[in-house]
Amino acid sequence: MSEENNNEELRPTKMRGVAFPKAKYGVVLAVIIIIVVNLIYYKETIFSFFK
Repeated sequence: MSEENNNEELRPTKMRGVAFPKAKYGVVLAVIIIIVVNLIYYKETIFSFFK
């Protein structure tokens, strides 16, 4: 019973009602953002390989 109480107290009281997304969704989102930014930044270099 005391372990359940300790698990609940890990987050601050104001953050207990906030639903955090799963970690795997954050990783996927980060990879997608990195790919999109690199495509925008290196667009000319990438398209020069196909010409």
